[in-house]
Amino acid sequence: MTGVDGVEVPAGRARRLARVPGLAEFPATGSPKDEGKALRKALPRSAHASFDVDGSRPDAVTAVEESHRGRIPELTPIRAGRMAATPFAFLRGSAGLMAYDLARTPMTRIRAQLCGDAHAANFGLYGDARGGLVMDLNDFDETVEGPWEWDLKRLTASLVLAGREAGADEDRCHKAARDAAGAYRRTMRLLAKLPVLDAWNAIADEELVSHTDAHDLLGTLERVSEKARANTSGRFAAKSTEPTEDGGRRFVDAQPVLRRVADAEAEAVTASLAAYLDTLSEDRLPLLARHAVHDVAFRVVGTGSVGTRSYVVLLLDHRGEPLVLQVKEARPSVLVPHLATAGFETPAVAHEGRRVVLGQKRMQVVSDILLGWTTVAGRPFQVRQFRNRKGSVDPAALAADQIDDYGRMTGALLARAHSHSVDPRLIAGYCGKNEELDDALADFAVAYADRTEADHAALVAGVRAGRVAAELGV
Repeated sequence: MTGVDGVEVPAGRARRLARVPGLAEFPATGSPKDEGKALRKALPRSAHASFDVDGSRPDAVTAVEESHRGRIPELTPIRAGRMAATPFAFLRGSAGLMAYDLARTPMTRIRAQLCGDAHAANFGLYGDARGGLVMDLNDFDETVEGPWEWDLKRLTASLVLAGREAGADEDRCHKAARDAAGAYRRTMRLLAKLPVLDAWNAIADEELVSHTDAHDLLGTLERVSEKARANTSGRFAAKSTEPTEDGGRRFVDAQPVLRRVADAEAEAVTASLAAYLDTLSEDRLPLLARHAVHDVAFRVVGTGSVGTRSYVVLLLDHRGEPLVLQVKEARPSVLVPHLATAGFETPAVAHEGRRVVLGQKRMQVVSDILLGWTTVAGRPFQVRQFRNRKGSVDPAALAADQIDDYGRMTGALLARAHSHSVDPRLIAGYCGKNEELDDALADFAVAYADRTEADHAALVAGVRAGRVAAELGV
């Protein structure tokens, strides 16, 4: 065989050159799609409807108390109060309890990078490096490798609860869960058919509404986008800081959500930024080098993370324009012990902030350009831009006839995120063409939503009985 310039190329060179660790071998052996199909015999898709409460399952109050371990004690009543607000809010704060339940459900054993907390409120808009808006998963505190079904089951159950809170009837809530599962399945099949490079960035955000037939959501998305564009460091700083005598700015207390910290604590956070810079790509460093740190404050975060340590760091450029970084504690994923119960090995984690950041980059099409990690007083933290044109749809506030549209959109986004870590042909082969899996997951979602409502009622009763300290309405 003669190659360029008459050089002889030995027959079979491609076969030998392809044997590089991390690259596929040539010629290919086996078919991921056929492997996925074969799994249906071992685990019929209808089996995913199954949900039975384990006899040793912790009650809701015990689960909430256990989830408070290691958190700042004075903030846990805020967390309990937020979880007690609605069943959907309870689900948002109980990823560990649901992981306990999921570890006892049927699984295909196909591993993917999981969001770990893929409920319907953890999808949203954020800014890219060029000022555009991207829609994707946007919370990765619990990210870890595990069974892809866990993310999808958490999403479908959350849609039923959000739909009920929004006033949708049971048929509409069941349809929202079913449509989310169907969109996941169809999107995975689409990605499986595309060239790998095309699939990696498929379903651009401007095509998302058409791909998922979510046209009734257009008005809502436009309103959220308009708010997101104004949700910037500058706007936050204008509301949350005041001028200082030396021409800088400092945070203003807004208890209980925002409070200034002691000098030693502020200095520890500031000093940790040196290690954070080492986790960034070198091309980002000149951007940060043109800013100076002016102040640090403690800020309470969302439902699931309340009680963890989270700071906002105010940086100003030469014109006094602000850039705010969030330095947020990264605790071990609550899924890890339950993955072990389910027989999934998880590698040791050297730094929980690194786990969060790498998991996020693995799942998103575009990530925050200032995403990194550091350590403060021996605790791991993730670092990211704060208020980076972030916007979200509140699924519980949607019109009843929009919840199924939102379900299809989030189902498609979840499939795209999973396809970055698992061959879509494998999952598509298992999911198949018909709606058997869609029906099963919708039935599971309704059953799990019923269970969550019972858990929520138990927590509310525990609060009223004084078993759980809760600060309501914060």
